[in-house]
Formats: sequence, structure tokens, C-alpha cells
Amino acid sequence: MRALIISNARILTLAGDGQPRRGEALRDLGVIDNGHVIVQSGKITTMGPGDPPSMAEELEGELIDAGGCVLMPAFVDCHTHTCWAGERFDEFEMALAGATYLDILKAGGGIMATVRAVREAEDQALVTGLLQRMTGMASLGTGTVEVKSGYGLNTRTELKMLRAIHEASQQTGQIVLGTFLGAHAIDPDNPEFIDQTINETLPAVVAEFPEIACDAYCEEGGWSLEDTRRLFAAAREHGCRLRVHTDQFNRLGMTKLAIEMGAVSVDHLEATSDEDIALIADSDVIAVMLPCSGFQLDGRYAPGRQLVDAGAAVAIATNYNPGSAPTPSMPFAIALACRKLKLTPAEAIAAGTYNAACVLGVQDQVGSIGVGKRADLQLLDCSDERSLAFELATAGPLVVIVDGQVVHLRAVGFEPGDAQ
Repeated sequence: MRALIISNARILTLAGDGQPRRGEALRDLGVIDNGHVIVQSGKITTMGPGDPPSMAEELEGELIDAGGCVLMPAFVDCHTHTCWAGERFDEFEMALAGATYLDILKAGGGIMATVRAVREAEDQALVTGLLQRMTGMASLGTGTVEVKSGYGLNTRTELKMLRAIHEASQQTGQIVLGTFLGAHAIDPDNPEFIDQTINETLPAVVAEFPEIACDAYCEEGGWSLEDTRRLFAAAREHGCRLRVHTDQFNRLGMTKLAIEMGAVSVDHLEATSDEDIALIADSDVIAVMLPCSGFQLDGRYAPGRQLVDAGAAVAIATNYNPGSAPTPSMPFAIALACRKLKLTPAEAIAAGTYNAACVLGVQDQVGSIGVGKRADLQLLDCSDERSLAFELATAGPLVVIVDGQVVHLRAVGFEPGDAQ
């Protein structure tokens, strides 16, 4: 049985108890100052401080001497829109000239521009584009990706997107989890759109993808509070986990409603209130913050420091999409989380790994390093993990391992070969 043996590493285990980290626990990265990890058949079989045990000498496989560099879990990007067609470069120039995101939406751009492109796209083109983007994400350390639909806004195209997401998941070692976001916008050409989404598209999606998470964009110009309530009531009856885009530009009361309805996460929160922060902190919901959107759009960011200090469970994600967050980079999201959300580097790392895994319900598989876990790992080009938050636009990790396989390599002096 071939093995992958990593020695002489500063290991961030992020070991947890299965619950999202809060408060002081969010800053505890479970560090092993100098340790080893042994991977076999895609799983971590042995780990601990010091050198690998003597039995490792009998294993055939690859040996990586980390040279004191940081070994940490691969990122879990728990909020993305990575499946799309077309580009929106013209809107970028409109924004540079002063148009707001909502202005662009009202002019038929934004989400609807991508909807038109996705409706016209060939099925395989969606799969190919998604896999290409995910390869880029892997090179920057991401092992698990949540991918939303929402650029279809009709039953046929929403299913086309979700099938493309599923097909891509079969062609990569990364974990890919689809989310139904049929309530991403309002189709202006369909006066029956809301009722059709609730009564036709949702049941069709659940029939093909049982227990899929259901998301909605509750915002002025998007789904209203009452229509989102109707959708979520139906989604709960179908056994869906609930997630929601809330308080991005305007506070409509969706955060409170989401908590009352048992949502797993409330995402964005740039316009949230002190009252909502207290509600989030006193609940089981996870606040997913998306600082790359604030960077791209309007310089507004979620109140990360206040949420953490109040005792909330927080996660961060890229929101990777063709308009408001065109970046595959979790390292960039972490750098922004420290500068703009005022998280510490340790908090941002935990928010982008273990807590993000809790959002998706996969914390028993990924987001931490432990015996029996999937071997989704990254070896950073530094011996101090704070470098990940401090440096900007770096070349990314030295090595990325997904499901026990090296999928990205730029380590000087390491060539895969026998460990003997």
C-alpha cells in the first residue's frame, strides 16, 4: 500500500468536537509545533508530534520533508457561485464609471446577464468551465467547494446547472456540494416566477437531488421577506437544509426569520444590525461573511469583530462568481477578513476551514487534520501561519493534497518518489 509521509511540519490540526467554533475556541488552531502525518488510501492513518514512527520506513510512497513549514487543512469554500457561463466585463466598466450593483441589476445586467448566458450554454460547457475554475481553486488550497445554482431561474435550467455541478463532482477529487438557489433573483419576464419556483422548480429539484440545501437572495429587487418565507416553508417540508443571502444591502428582517426557521447559515450581513448580531450569537446559525464582495462592490463589510466578540459562530468564503466576487482565492478572503472584518489570523483560518465545513455538514470529513479524516491538506510556503493573512497575492501553497493525492506542487526540492 503506497503512502504519503509528511514530516518536520508545523501542523494546524483544527481538531474540534463537531460543533462550530466560537470565542476563544475560534483562536485555537490545535498546533503541533513539529510533527508528522501519514496518508494511505486517501485517509490520514497516523499523525502526531516528532518524527514518523519506525513503521513508516517500511512504507512505499512519497516523502515530503516540510522543512518546518505550516501544514494545515485544505480550505472549505462554503459559499460560491462557481458554475456559470459568459462574462460581465462591461458591467465592471459601468461600475468604475459610478453605477451601483443595484443600478446594474435594474438595467438588466448583473445576475440576469449571466442567466441569459447560462440558459444558452451547452451542458458540457458548464461542466468544463466549472472544472477549470475548481482547478484554480485547488491550486490556492481549496479542497471542498459549495456551488450554487441560481443562474437558470426556470426549472429546466436550474436542473441543468445542478446536473453540471454533480457531473463535475464525479470528475474531481475535490468535494463538490450543490445548493439550489432558484430564488437568486426575480425573472422580470415571468409574472408567475415566484409561484413556479416554489411549486414546480423546488419539487423537481428535490426529486432528483434529495435533501439538497435550499438558498434564497432576500433583498430589495430580489426575493421579498414573505416570498422567502413561503419558499423556505416548502423547502423544509421537502427535507432541505436552509441557507440565505441576507442583509447585503438592506436589512429586511430575513436574518431573524432565518433563525426562527432553523437555517444553517445567514450569509453576507454587510447591512445587519446590533439586534441581529445578538440573535445570531444566541442561536445555532453560522454567520458566513463574504469580504471579497465588499472589496469588489462598495467597500462595505460584515461586522466580523462584533459577531465574534458577541459569541457568534462565523465562517468566511470567497462568494466566487462572475460579477460581485470574481476570485477563486480563499487566501485573499482570509487577508480581507483580517483587514476589513477585523478577525485575527487564527480566527480567519478557523473560519475558512473547520467552521466552513460545519456550514456544509462535512466537518467529520474535512476542515481539520485527524486520524480517519480525508487527507485534504496544504503545505504553506511559511513557518508562521500568520503569513497567510499578512501577505497579499502570493503564489499559493507549496503543495496541495486532495483525497490523498498531490494535485498542486510548487515545492522546490520535492519530487514525488519512493520514500525508501
